[in-house]
Amino acid sequence: MNDKETKKWAQEMFEKLDSKLTVEALRLGHKIPYIPDEKTGLYEEDMAAADPAWWTNGFWAGIMWQMYHATEKKLYKETAEFSETCLDKALDIFTGLHHDVGFMWLHTAVADYRITHNERSKARGLHAAQLLAGRYNPRGQFIRSWNRDRSGWVIVDSMLNIPLLYWAKETLGDPRFGYVAEDHADKVMNHIVRADGSVNHIGVFDPTNGELLETPGGQGYASGSSWSRGQSWAIYGFVLSYVHTGKQKYLDTAKKVAHYFISEVSQTGWIPAVDFRAPKEPVMIDTSAGVCAACGFLEIAKHVEEYEKNLYMDAAMNILQAIEKNHAIWDEKKDGIIDDATGSYHYEKWTEVPIIYTDYYFVEAILRILDKDFLIW
Repeated sequence: MNDKETKKWAQEMFEKLDSKLTVEALRLGHKIPYIPDEKTGLYEEDMAAADPAWWTNGFWAGIMWQMYHATEKKLYKETAEFSETCLDKALDIFTGLHHDVGFMWLHTAVADYRITHNERSKARGLHAAQLLAGRYNPRGQFIRSWNRDRSGWVIVDSMLNIPLLYWAKETLGDPRFGYVAEDHADKVMNHIVRADGSVNHIGVFDPTNGELLETPGGQGYASGSSWSRGQSWAIYGFVLSYVHTGKQKYLDTAKKVAHYFISEVSQTGWIPAVDFRAPKEPVMIDTSAGVCAACGFLEIAKHVEEYEKNLYMDAAMNILQAIEKNHAIWDEKKDGIIDDATGSYHYEKWTEVPIIYTDYYFVEAILRILDKDFLIW
């Protein structure tokens, strides 16, 4: 597919997205969505009320800000702003928050500040960044993930949260946020990314000295397997660390993981399995891994030599088109845009369903192809 054909396809997708997201935003009103009800196909549960501190609560606003940036529709802006104010409850709760504050406030307050220069949004984003930096373990040189009795746990998802620290560094002119982010990225790069480009989901470190103790399977099949969305978090997370630091080692790591991902997904019609090293049966897929990886590929393509670009652009387009063709939900009477995302290999409730973050990455990818996006990270 040449550039003209790619843009034509993406423009068709954009027009469909604009139509459906307008309907969804009007139907949802002031709800924050997560997964549609399996019976009605609609977003029945309001996560702002059910769990204000839930880690995905920023993605709907992220979709709205991306679409507002592309269209300047007032509806998108107002919907995003309401989600942002809802998350103030999460800051009040505090104990329910963990490393995913990046997902929550990059897509709400930081996006708002980047577009509108709202000072209250800036304050919210900096508050969240201070919380994330406060999870840093100076002996182990990592940001701890999750809460409870997991003081040495690090999950690869964290790579897409540390851009909040890069933003705080730039916004305040304070290098300490960058030191924390880079120390953490180095820890993940050296201990969670494997030599062949596959990644562990979890690394458990001794919190007193940073020694790696074990690598549980987490949301993948088992220890030593290859959870596909973990791969995509690493691809996109490391190229973003390169964008913010200019350090080649992060781009090289993103490319290494990308090559592994491409070698696997190209064997399954460009639709990722939930885990690349799980048994062949039952067949389980995760579209969210595909669209997130596609965003990472599109970003990598901006930063490599011309002769390399096609590898990443072609992979991104193959994934996006396969997922849209086989798993898109364009019926405006139903909520969700991309079906068949899987939250976790062993949790049936989140198996092959529409999940809000899948929609976010699909929207971002389409807008990036059209040069209508902004770097929310």
